[in-house]
Amino acid sequence: MKTYPNSLFLFLSLFLFSCQSGRGKQAVQTAQDSAAVTDNPKDTVKSVAADAKTILLRKQVPVLCYHQIRDWKASDSKRAHDDIIPPANFKEHIKMLADSGYHTILPDQLYDYLVYGKKLPAKPIMITFDDTDLDQYTVGASELKKHGFKGVFFIMTVSIGRPRYMSKAQIKELSDQGHVIASHTWNHKNFAQFTDEDWDIQIDKPTQTLEKITGKKVQYFAYPYGVFKAANLHKLKEHGFKAAFILSTPMDEVNPLYTIRRIIDPGHYTAKNLYNSLQKSFNKKKIATATAAVK
Repeated sequence: MKTYPNSLFLFLSLFLFSCQSGRGKQAVQTAQDSAAVTDNPKDTVKSVAADAKTILLRKQVPVLCYHQIRDWKASDSKRAHDDIIPPANFKEHIKMLADSGYHTILPDQLYDYLVYGKKLPAKPIMITFDDTDLDQYTVGASELKKHGFKGVFFIMTVSIGRPRYMSKAQIKELSDQGHVIASHTWNHKNFAQFTDEDWDIQIDKPTQTLEKITGKKVQYFAYPYGVFKAANLHKLKEHGFKAAFILSTPMDEVNPLYTIRRIIDPGHYTAKNLYNSLQKSFNKKKIATATAAVK
């Protein structure tokens, strides 16, 4: 029988142990990797984006729109009472939403639901604000915070820093608190009347301004007056927007992501009026569509 020096025997023993140990670790790692693939299919299977028809068939998520949150003045027209909601009414309406079990969502969540069918919380709702008014910061955001809600602020950049409008610091604060800052053009020009140069003035430059303020990408847009032009919807995607929001008119059947419906919460509504309006406006699986709100 051949004998080996003690040192050589020790070396061979350690070498064999190392090989066995390495194979064991490799086997364990392989098993873990296999389990990861099995247990987390979303990590390995790429989601397929839905087509326009599928998006239109998804149940619509309620989206509310607010403008000014202040008491009415004698000079306000009756029509203005729709766009101006007294603070007491606003607070009552937001409390009703919270008490009724609604959960606020943000645009990325809505996009993932519409495009990839991802789940949303029970009774989802989106709360949006247009035009940069200061009362949206002092009253609107403050009231949302009481109920753990988040909102979307569509900023008209020409107004930033002017009296009765939000400052850059306040917009940044809203963004830092988890609200979404989005675009509402430079000076509220009607989207249906855009000229070639307006894509820079009303779209690109406001996006750059807001991204500089927040340090975050701006990927969502709301049309002034809720008016859109079907022929130009594809350009919004070319300019970096994932989705855009109208008001109560029907969604576009070719580009539904760029015509997501919202409704205004009229200032004269009671909380019960609002609740009933939400049920009526967003309860159907599919509503009528149109190729354009403006041709």
